[in-house]
Amino acid sequence: MSQVFQHDALIIGSGAAGLALAIKLADHCNVAVLSKTTLDDGSTRWAQGGIAAVLDTDDSVESHVQDTLVAGNNLCDEEAVRFTVENGKDSINWLIQQGVPFTPNDEDNSDQPYHLTREGGHSHRRIIHAADATGLAVSSTLIEQAQQKDNITIYTHRMAVDLITRRKLDEPGHGCVGAYVLNCQTEHVDVFKARFVILATGGASKVYLYTSNPDGSSGDGIAMAWRAGCRVANMEFNQFHPTCLYHPQAKSFLITEALRGEGAHLLLPDGSRFMPRFDERAELAPRDVVARAIDHEMKRLGSDCVYLDISHKDPEFIIQHFPTVYERCKSYGIDITKDPIPVVPAAHYTCGGVMVDTKGRTDLPNLYAIGETSFTGLHGANRMASNSLLECLVYAEATAQDIMQKLSDTPEPPDAPAWDETQVTDSDEDVVISHNWDELRRFMWDYVGIVRTNKRLQRAKHRIDLLNNEIGEYYSNYKISGDLIELRNLSVVADLIIRSALMRKESRGLHFTLDYPQVSAEPRNTILTPDQW
Repeated sequence: MSQVFQHDALIIGSGAAGLALAIKLADHCNVAVLSKTTLDDGSTRWAQGGIAAVLDTDDSVESHVQDTLVAGNNLCDEEAVRFTVENGKDSINWLIQQGVPFTPNDEDNSDQPYHLTREGGHSHRRIIHAADATGLAVSSTLIEQAQQKDNITIYTHRMAVDLITRRKLDEPGHGCVGAYVLNCQTEHVDVFKARFVILATGGASKVYLYTSNPDGSSGDGIAMAWRAGCRVANMEFNQFHPTCLYHPQAKSFLITEALRGEGAHLLLPDGSRFMPRFDERAELAPRDVVARAIDHEMKRLGSDCVYLDISHKDPEFIIQHFPTVYERCKSYGIDITKDPIPVVPAAHYTCGGVMVDTKGRTDLPNLYAIGETSFTGLHGANRMASNSLLECLVYAEATAQDIMQKLSDTPEPPDAPAWDETQVTDSDEDVVISHNWDELRRFMWDYVGIVRTNKRLQRAKHRIDLLNNEIGEYYSNYKISGDLIELRNLSVVADLIIRSALMRKESRGLHFTLDYPQVSAEPRNTILTPDQW
């Protein structure tokens, strides 16, 4: 039996952005948090490296800003960059207050209480971390804090299907008033009404065959916002993490960039280094440069992988600073204190997303997007390492402040009709979902991957048009399931990525095409607008 729920704020997603926002709002209003599976199953807990922020006296806001602008290939919004960097220290202090156990500094003569490491693109050591499992530490702490708040109701195994807008309800005005949500355990679609709806669903890297992300990274928030009438931007910029563990049983386990920050070398199968040939920064070049170099060498040599070697460092240092990587690799028979690690690139981060301002507001009143779902302008054409969790925290605070200011003036949401299942039947052809799922992720990897061409993109566009028609027909005639919801959303996001890539007639940052290898003189964002505008 379907149910109706009502809250002041409905947060769709339970990663760092969503939980931080929930905790900040809990003393002011009634909050619902939706999680697709369990609370700890999002991307946050897998973040290894850390969070970038200006914490050391030798560092500066200006330096962090300039590093970010350079990494973003002149496509960052400088206002968004400065806003994020300037609020970084406060966000770290808030996490410390929540109880996140960051790694202490072991240097007796330092005024800095926490160990700071360095990653690609950064000119200073500014990455605060909890060993090599920062995301797990942040996620666990925020979950514990959220569960202690009386005003936060957590709903697990819930998947948002679509947003409810005043326009859909033929109500006066314009804005978002809730969402239809599948209860994955009862298989019924419930109505969640809310005065404010926040999309914190993460990115869309599952659109690719190989990804470092968990299974839930299916672009749900981006697809729902697009269907509701919101603009999206820069969807062609998909970051491929250069170093994921290459092992048949590893399921794309991420090898943190902090290894390269601490001196690890990338090697060819013959043991020779290759990054100095591609960039003067070598292994510390931005991720797009490193990923393309690895892709080039693998294709040139016909090799299945390259190798990341930190065995020249002290074994005790390696085990102390990278315990998670050490133990995981050891479980596959690789001793990183002695052996190089086989690695390959994998889809890792969605730099584009739903367009928002510095308060997290989308084009639709009372609908917000934060974290990887959003496009703030911070990342430009390439996200710099460890800026993502920072963005989650800074924009969670900004969104919380905006919502709190609007609470007294925002009316209760109108009633919404129950989800209508009278015209659909149970499917006896679920093979259609699995087949389309596999086809989509495979042609996105082959045609819209690290290196692109017009021909490949046009092939991908032809295939996604056919798939979207097929998926739309299936969605209209059969009862929905979690797999169908994700497939529907991934197909929308894939189309947005392909369309954006076709529009960019240059190579910049994460978008590299053999047909337009040069960088255009005029940097511009790729903005897509829904038909209903």
